[in-house]
Amino acid sequence: MEDVPEIKITQVKSTIGRIPVHRRTARALGLRRIGHSVVKKAHPSIRGMVKQIGYLVRVEEVSR
Repeated sequence: MEDVPEIKITQVKSTIGRIPVHRRTARALGLRRIGHSVVKKAHPSIRGMVKQIGYLVRVEEVSR
């Protein structure tokens, strides 16, 4: 299996009043509220989603 690094995504701003596509992207990543974190594999599709809502989240690499 490929060795894909993991990233921790934490929501730091509210999705209230944001573009609907950005709200759906945050929800698709599994983010529910400010301060909520999820750990995902850093596939290109996930990185693209994070880049789209970068102003709403904080991203950090997860060491194994």
